[in-house]
Parts: sequence; structure tokens; C-alpha cells
Amino acid sequence: MFFLIDYFAKKRDGRVNSKTKFLVSATVRLSYILILIIKYSRIMLKLNNMETIEELPSIKKNVSLAEYTTFKIGGRAKYFFIAKTKEDLINALSLAKRLKLRFFILGGGSNLLVSDKGYNGLVIKTKNTDLETKRKGNLIKLICGAGMPLANLVLESIKKNAQGLEWAAGIPGTVGGAIFGNAGAFNESMSDNIEEVEVLDIRKMAVRKFKNEDCMFEYRKSVFKKNKNLIILSAKLKLKRGKKEKIKKTIREHFEKRKKFQPLNYPSAGSVFVNPKTGMKTGEMIEKCGLKGKRIGRAQISEKHANFILNLGRAKEKDVKGLIVLIKKRVKNKFGIILKEEIISI
Repeated sequence: MFFLIDYFAKKRDGRVNSKTKFLVSATVRLSYILILIIKYSRIMLKLNNMETIEELPSIKKNVSLAEYTTFKIGGRAKYFFIAKTKEDLINALSLAKRLKLRFFILGGGSNLLVSDKGYNGLVIKTKNTDLETKRKGNLIKLICGAGMPLANLVLESIKKNAQGLEWAAGIPGTVGGAIFGNAGAFNESMSDNIEEVEVLDIRKMAVRKFKNEDCMFEYRKSVFKKNKNLIILSAKLKLKRGKKEKIKKTIREHFEKRKKFQPLNYPSAGSVFVNPKTGMKTGEMIEKCGLKGKRIGRAQISEKHANFILNLGRAKEKDVKGLIVLIKKRVKNKFGIILKEEIISI
């Protein structure tokens, strides 16, 4: 520093020789290089301490979501991770929170419409399918992971002579998704079977347990659908001991009704809208609006059940959205009712 002060004093008096000029130039350049080294070192230190999404084992990038949904529609996820255990799910959520990364929990992919643009964040596919059985008298309790497919759980209930899940036969999706939306059919629903739900509260990263009454179940609703900070990890279902042949008979009857009244020959997301609390069912209203068979692009309102929109092949999200807007407009104009979607759009 004193050397530079002396230099500028001599320069002012015209007493600077070439050797002094060289030393000053070298000193300035060296100082600049040192500053760059310090800045680079600080950046590298931050990078070394920084967590990355790659810390999740088997993380995938740029994954097509269409193949993971029953609609077979949608773009790609920036990041995609399969959680095979409860611990996998918690670790993925914890990392996403620390990285401030947008995330979505994907179950069986039913009741879901994915944007053609995909999902700019982390999609966590639940595949924690662990199952435990407890018996006490005529009660049979099934404790399973949120990623357990409903179809598999129904099969397990048959093997164990457990009665109460017959309504779920043929419904795509997982236990977690069924609890989230309180799935149901034939005047029964998931709320009839749930005793307890284990969740992760991502605000505090704490595991909590909700009794049936805490879940705030309503028609196609739950506290988990209202509060996105509560992520379902597992559930305990309470069933009754029954006769295997009677259980199988009921399931066969339900399957026959589905085949008769629901379009199963093309990909769909299931019922698009929830039914109003009173009056006609949504499918009837859509039919009375003359919309059965209506197409936009490669998406079509089913001719068998008007509350289903079908993917005739290579349908786009915008095609489906176009039909949804049309249905809501026509039903409102004719019946004065504003329909609410049952499917979730991301």
C-alpha cells in the first residue's frame, strides 16, 4: 500500500522510471488475480456445501408423465423419483423442502390431468406397498403403505376373508390417492374403512396420526385434499370377517355394473366432475345438454357415460380442457349449476 502511495506521489512530480512502472503494473495484476481466486474459492465452498436433487437415489430427469396416468396425457417431469418405502418418501419430501423445489405426489395416476408442458419440479411416485394384517375377533385390520394399489388391496382382502372393500374393485389408483379424494362407489367410500392415517406434516417435517374423525371426510373430499402440507404415508383399514364366496360374488356384480355403465375401452381419468348434492347426477345433465359423443381434437365425451372424457389416441390436455369448459358452460346455462371438477390438473 505504501509502495503505491509513493508511486503516485513520484508520478505527480514526474519522477517515475520504467522499473517502477513495471512493479506497479505487476502488483495491480497480482492483486486482481488474488481477488478472483478468493471469489472462486468462496463460490466453490458454497457449491460443496450445497445439496442437490441428485442426492436422491435413482432420480430420473425429463420423464414422460403420460405413461404414469390413466388418461395417457401429459408432458414431462423435470425430476422423477419412485419412493419404494416410507423412508424414501420422507427423504424425498425433506430434500424438496430444503431445496425449495416444487413437488407433486403421484399415486396410481387416476383422476389426474397433466399439462402438455409437463411439470417443472419433482414428481414423487409412491410405491411403498408394505402390508401388515392384524386380527381380533371378527375384525381384520390391514395396515398398508400409501402406494399400495387398490386392486392389490382388494385381492389381499379376498385372501384374508375380509369384507368391506368390495366397492373398490376395479377402481384404479392407490390407497393414498383414495384417501386423499375419499374415493367411493356403490354408496360406499374410503371413509367407511379408514381407522387411522399416518401423514407427514411438511411444515414441521413431523409424522402425525389422524383418526377417522380427524380426516374430515366428505363426498370426494378430505382434510388432506384441503391441506396440501399433509402427505399421506400409510393407513390402517378396519374390515370385518366375511365369507370368501360372498365377497367374490359382490365383486363380480360390481365389475359387471362397471362394464355396463362405464367406458373402459379407452384411456380416461374416471369421472370428470363430482355429482351435485341434490337433483340429477352430472352425467345425466351433460347428456341432456346433448353433449354425448362431442369431440375436441382427439378427446371425446363418452357416449356410454357422459361424465367421462376419453382419450381416443394422442389427445392433448388442451383438448380435454376445451371439453371441460364447454360442459360447464352448457350445464350452467341449462340448469343454473356450476359443476366442480373431480379430476386434478397439474
